Amino acid sequence: MVNLGIPSYGEGNINLEQPFPLSAREQMRNTQMRENIGRATRSIRRKRANVVEELPDWEELRSTGSAVKERVMAHLPELLEQFEREFTKRGGVVHWARDAAEANSIVEGLVRGTGESEVLKVKSMATQEIGLNEHLESVGISAIETDLAELIVQLGNDKPSHILVPAIHRNRREVRDIFAGHMPGPLTDEPNVLANAARDYLREKFLSAKVAISGANFGVAETGTLAVVESEGNGRMCLTMPETLITVMGIEKLVPSFDDLEAFFQLLPRSSTGERMNPYTSLWSGVHEGDGPQNVHLVLLDNGRSAVLSDPEGRSALHCIRCSACLNVCPVFEHTGGHAYGSVYPGPIGAILSPQLTGIESEANSTLPFASTLCGACYDVCPVKINIPEILVHLRAESVEKVEKPGQMSVAMDATSRIMRSGRVMALLERALPLARFRIKWLPGLFGGWTQERIIPAPPKQSFRHWFKENR
Repeated sequence: MVNLGIPSYGEGNINLEQPFPLSAREQMRNTQMRENIGRATRSIRRKRANVVEELPDWEELRSTGSAVKERVMAHLPELLEQFEREFTKRGGVVHWARDAAEANSIVEGLVRGTGESEVLKVKSMATQEIGLNEHLESVGISAIETDLAELIVQLGNDKPSHILVPAIHRNRREVRDIFAGHMPGPLTDEPNVLANAARDYLREKFLSAKVAISGANFGVAETGTLAVVESEGNGRMCLTMPETLITVMGIEKLVPSFDDLEAFFQLLPRSSTGERMNPYTSLWSGVHEGDGPQNVHLVLLDNGRSAVLSDPEGRSALHCIRCSACLNVCPVFEHTGGHAYGSVYPGPIGAILSPQLTGIESEANSTLPFASTLCGACYDVCPVKINIPEILVHLRAESVEKVEKPGQMSVAMDATSRIMRSGRVMALLERALPLARFRIKWLPGLFGGWTQERIIPAPPKQSFRHWFKENR
């Protein structure tokens, strides 16, 4: 393997195989991380609220986005075929990948075909999902992230902890220390100094790179157009300067027509960064002679999406446009951070997407649907109206049926169910409760968690059922 000095993700000490409760407990001890995330998410929430209030038709826009996504899911096979025809007609090459292994193999082959051993990366959740960077490194190809936050994570041998701001768990002093090991000084923790250092570090890469790899925010079936929206301009450099451009896109990212982009180009920036529009919006359709990459490829990625599409109760998770609004309002995410989820997709959307994409049977995935208070804040801010709490409840039931082994909670819930199904049994139990005229300060086993934090009050002298019977 060729070592070009660019570390891959995951060389740190984050255990992604643990179930959420254990990971969350560990992450909550990191007070600096919690402070960093709390400060950042509060700022993003304020910015989002301000720009959303400016639009009197915001709810109509959300409904439009939701309706477009519903239409895409209903006609996905036809739209994919239409997109392939249009993209191919314009000189692009389409590859189909059933899973991560196939997608990685396709990208590896395309890069090897150019003779290059170094590629530039545009920020992409799809390539993180398939572990592309790690795969390329294992075969001697170095993938360099160009998004500032992704670069921080990569150089820090870290893992992304947020969909939009992967390094949200780092403060600027920590970023300075990370950069100090890779970039010439002097470095301070001033944001403009750090940004300039990253710019100088990447400039030579942009000028010499022959191959770039990107994701895509949207694909337009009608015209075979791909779209990437970003805030920094690094993506634009990758999409226009190299000779070869390889894009990896989940099959659910399509929209039927070019006109449909209008709603999403308003919904996405306001929901994600609190901006009225994205500073950089790049659109390309195949190859344009003498302008931009002349060797253009697209890998259409399934990797579990067809299985999600087949579940009527869970398929709306595929509507997600990766804005991260649900993470920024989630009280669980704010306290545990993104690493606790053990998934490329953290937060509320990750809690419903990861178990569906990779299977709820694993111990790590089976606990994710329970990583929520079901407060509904995520549903309220979702730009395409994904009812995340409803899907969480659906997946919780599936987790219990498929994964959970009988334990104290199962026995207790089964006994409670039997009692509450019978009015007669319930009445007998209620008559016995007043005999326990004392407060309960300690309970054994699983129920000890309640009494560690509170004292259970003594039951009333008479149940409502019996009072009502005597007084009606």
